[in-house]
Amino acid sequence: RHPLATFFHLFFRVSAIITYLFCDWFSNSFVACFVTILLLLSFDFWSVKNVTGRLLVGLRWWNQIDEDGKSHWVFEAKRVNITSGAASTEAEARIFWLGLIICPVIWTVFFFSTLFSLKLKWLALVIAGISLQTANLYGYIHCKLGGPKSISRVTSRF
Repeated sequence: RHPLATFFHLFFRVSAIITYLFCDWFSNSFVACFVTILLLLSFDFWSVKNVTGRLLVGLRWWNQIDEDGKSHWVFEAKRVNITSGAASTEAEARIFWLGLIICPVIWTVFFFSTLFSLKLKWLALVIAGISLQTANLYGYIHCKLGGPKSISRVTSRF
């Protein structure tokens, strides 16, 4: 039902990984590679958090600051009406979750590869990739698994 959202869910993620792997072959500029990959990671974070999560699996999350300056995490799951059917297909949901889980694992492999090969100039970028993609994974896992009581109990420790 949402082919464009499904495409962009994977496009920015896969593009960032491919660009990271092959950027040295196409450009001698570390800064250009760094900025390009960071932009792709940022576009991915925004699109997954604000668009594809809602459309493909009916989940969303955000952080809210109240008047007292306290930070509150909000996790929502769309209720599926049985008569109208699911908001997305099972294939779209599977693509969403596979992309959400596999890509942070790949960035973690890049982290150890960068660390052990002593290409430390790339370390900040790889950590940004892990951070942005793990933040979405964390948020959506809490949306999927937790109810309001269990979520508030878990997040109050942060």
